[in-house]
Amino acid sequence: MTADTPRVVPIHQSAHRPAQIRGCDRVLILTALFAAFCLAFSLLTVWGFAVSAALWFGVVAVLRRMGKADPLLRQVYIRHLRYREWYPAKSGVLSQLAGVPKGWR
Repeated sequence: MTADTPRVVPIHQSAHRPAQIRGCDRVLILTALFAAFCLAFSLLTVWGFAVSAALWFGVVAVLRRMGKADPLLRQVYIRHLRYREWYPAKSGVLSQLAGVPKGWR
């Protein structure tokens, strides 16, 4: 390698993928699993287990579509909530600017 050639650093795709379980966001799918178990064991009937299983499969289907569309959707939404008062998501010539929040120094 000479001083004129740029250094090549391999960037592996697996090091930059978000952590997912079954194609869904990890935190959301574990929360849905916990809610399904709580529902199933709080009712303790065959119908309770059936409703819990249906709820689980429905939520996993929705979360899988969300994970396929944007794997970081949960983090983006949480960041949106944090900056909601600072940046109103409106554009155009007549849109008003956001004022400085009260807690800002």
